[in-house]
Amino acid sequence: MANLEVIEHDDAGNVTMTYVESTNDQGNARVDLVRPLQIKSLLQRTLDVFLPAGYPHSVTSDYFEWDSLQAFSSSIAGLLSSRAVLSSVGVGDATASPTAALLLSVVEQSVGRVITILFAYRFGTSLEPECKMYRLLADVLNDFAFVLDCLSPAFPKPLRVLVLTFAGLLRALCGVAAGSSKASLSAHFAKWGNLGELNAKDSSQETVISLLGMLVGSQVVTYVTSPMATWTTLMLLLAIHLETNRRAVRAVSMRTLNRQRAGIIYHHLRRDYVPSPEEVAQTEWIFEWDGVMRPADGSLLGHCTVDASISDLLSSIASTHSSTKSTTLGSTSLTKLLLPFAAKKYILWYEPRTIGRQLKVSIALKQGAECIDIIAAWWHAIAMAEAVTGIATGNAGDGGGLSVLEKTMRDVDQLLQKYRKPLEDLGWDLKTGALETRSGRRLDVRKLS
Repeated sequence: MANLEVIEHDDAGNVTMTYVESTNDQGNARVDLVRPLQIKSLLQRTLDVFLPAGYPHSVTSDYFEWDSLQAFSSSIAGLLSSRAVLSSVGVGDATASPTAALLLSVVEQSVGRVITILFAYRFGTSLEPECKMYRLLADVLNDFAFVLDCLSPAFPKPLRVLVLTFAGLLRALCGVAAGSSKASLSAHFAKWGNLGELNAKDSSQETVISLLGMLVGSQVVTYVTSPMATWTTLMLLLAIHLETNRRAVRAVSMRTLNRQRAGIIYHHLRRDYVPSPEEVAQTEWIFEWDGVMRPADGSLLGHCTVDASISDLLSSIASTHSSTKSTTLGSTSLTKLLLPFAAKKYILWYEPRTIGRQLKVSIALKQGAECIDIIAAWWHAIAMAEAVTGIATGNAGDGGGLSVLEKTMRDVDQLLQKYRKPLEDLGWDLKTGALETRSGRRLDVRKLS
């Protein structure tokens, strides 16, 4: 008589073994092992070496659309560019100097490392919020470096140094952008907190794909020798590489809200519709200018600066004398401006449009501002810009002022209160900050007696 059953599961939830304990009439117990009917094939066991444990349940649904054919084509293109570089540094030229080739490599690596430091300093904080853009940009830079490598033999020897150095500079930028953006994407893919294993398995995948690319590429470089054939093959490979990478980046459905995704969601919510991350991913642009605000039709509405200083706000509500540099406040004083935001973690104001200039909105964040506060501030900036330009109301413009500021603030508060939970239920992450693309500053507002 069976009186106990123990079932073993793997990381994906599949049954691996069932243990059944039973006792006979004499009270003796025995344990029977029941294997599942479905046994993994050799192909499945091989794939387990390269896929995260628990796949596909341990990763997001857009994981496997990342990397594969694009890495394969890039490996072959890399061999063609390497052959051109070897020709540029003097392989096959009896007059070439090994020391000159070594010095060229030193110059190329030195410039690349310096530009890496500068790039990380300038764009480091924007790499995570705009990881999709920088992931595709990295491949664009790398492919442009391939083109420069193949062009280098056509230049005189003195100019080859500049061309190859610039190609190395682009590869260095590619390394920073690709490495940082990949870290953010890997964190997005890892559902079970298996970030370390996912990165390790990704490295295994890239190793195999690169190895296959090198094996096929070794045959390609053998038969493709003429300049016309080389350039035709290179352009075809780079086109495949960029298009497959563009499709892969497009397929990624990020859960955090950067400025563009927050704007898209805002316009959907205004129409009483809560979009999913997959829907937003299909409509967002991969390349977007920093700080751009757009209405529902996608046209240019204006620019918004997050983490603005008080000086930025004062420039919007005051005039500065060119000679004395003193600030003259009009009817809208700083005290009046701060009053509506007494209970908020941000301060917002705009600079009216003039001929030839777009509307400019500034957002200053207070101490303790969290991600949800910055989302509310960004939505408020879009609502204010639409009200001032008349897009939301259909009028020629509401004229602005504190009354419009307070009305749009109430509208945004109601929108956020109504749809915050539905957004979180659909998988949106409203706690991880992705709207600040620069090192932020915070304000501490104190009223003096």
